[in-house]
Amino acid sequence: MYALNPGDKAPAFSLKNQEGKKINLKDFLGKKVVIFFYPQDSTPTCTAEACNLRDNYSLLTQQGIEVLGISPDDSASHERFHSKQNLPYTLLADTDKKVIDKYGVWGEKNMYGKKYMGLLRTTFLINEKGVIDAVIRKVKSADHSQQILTVWKAVK
Repeated sequence: MYALNPGDKAPAFSLKNQEGKKINLKDFLGKKVVIFFYPQDSTPTCTAEACNLRDNYSLLTQQGIEVLGISPDDSASHERFHSKQNLPYTLLADTDKKVIDKYGVWGEKNMYGKKYMGLLRTTFLINEKGVIDAVIRKVKSADHSQQILTVWKAVK
């Protein structure tokens, strides 16, 4: 598995959002972008993370930060999750896991002693030039927006 690190160029992608519209990373050049990879819509920890980002979205946008969530779920699942949780940011469907692989966030997980392959909850902070400023690999789902703001402040 290839691991992206600060200083690396963020891999380009084009994915469908919760409305089925294609979204390209290059459209965000000139802006700060948070890409948070999460395993599955409507699961307890993923919902906690998504809602924390929703509840603190204005703090992120005040810092000029755009938020994108990516999971292997399809656009229809994203639309239900987006609507039910009233999320103000974009969710992207990576059903074939090509972007997940490019970002190196698919790997071995361990739950209750059982090892399996899955999406590793990871967040990338990408600067205006499309370069990764920081990678958060130990995401605190219930306090993720503050974690993002703290990490980004530290790298500036």
